[in-house]
Amino acid sequence: MEISSASIDVLIIGGGPIGLACGIAAKAAGLTYLIVERGCLVNSLYRYPQNMTFFSTSERLEIGNIPFVSTSPKPKRAEALEYYRRIQQQFELNIHLFEEVTLVKKGACDFTVSTLKATYAARHVIVATGFYDIPCLLDIAGEELPKVSHYYNDPHYYAGQKVVVVGASNSSIDAALETYRKGADVTLVVRGEQIGPRVKYWVRPDIENRIANGEVRALFNSRLTEIRPKEVDILTPEGPITIDNDFVLALTGYQPDFAFLEKIGISLAPDPSRVPFHHPETMETNIPGLFLAGVVCGGMNTHLWFIENSRIHAQQIVNRILQGNGQRLEVDN
Repeated sequence: MEISSASIDVLIIGGGPIGLACGIAAKAAGLTYLIVERGCLVNSLYRYPQNMTFFSTSERLEIGNIPFVSTSPKPKRAEALEYYRRIQQQFELNIHLFEEVTLVKKGACDFTVSTLKATYAARHVIVATGFYDIPCLLDIAGEELPKVSHYYNDPHYYAGQKVVVVGASNSSIDAALETYRKGADVTLVVRGEQIGPRVKYWVRPDIENRIANGEVRALFNSRLTEIRPKEVDILTPEGPITIDNDFVLALTGYQPDFAFLEKIGISLAPDPSRVPFHHPETMETNIPGLFLAGVVCGGMNTHLWFIENSRIHAQQIVNRILQGNGQRLEVDN
């Protein structure tokens, strides 16, 4: 394993849009830095469905004061991947991809950051890991079967199959509509009494019409109770039912890696939100020199922070670091 003897000013964990924004801010401030990402560049966006359209307009996804030019009012996944790849190239950001961080330990002066490939010394650490890597599980029998997925990519895969989609969020509704249009027999299982309130406004009429026409079967106030190779059990208001099934898309949301946050010493709120402790103006955690940035700051409140309203975290953190050095620099992100 490689061991770095020289201490850097800032080590950034996470190579998503906010991690890149932190790298841009650190570089603009003249700080030495390194971004470490466990997967590919902007890994969470890469794992989005191929045909996904962002709710935000392109200018709200911009970082580094570089325009994001889209061919439509709402950019698609492929455009976002291209944009952030160009951002990394434009700023020549120092980033190590496919290098997972395993431990962050605070020493007398510096942090020691261990990964699966190397060990680094850093004066400050920023955790910008998002929440898309760990799905919220159903915790039912059969969830481990190969036909069950907590991620959805290409609807063609499900052509002609009996598909159960669990959830009422944007990802669930997109999956239900797209697989239906590729010829899947779709059953939508929703715990609540209606489609989620945050579903994109241009999508809601589509799913409601498909349900009303009987083209997508929707079971509200219902939940999946068991999954078997050829069928599933569902508890409905009228009682339990069993239906034939080929695939289950359990799109029930995602959560930050709380185990990792606790392992490195960050305090979490005791309530169900599990919000990691951080100062709202500096983003510094209960550990001096250790910061949070981006959607990870919301804990289980995963709809609290987005790219557009957490870009400012990079500037807040770098200003805090520079203040500690007797400096101040406003960095435009």
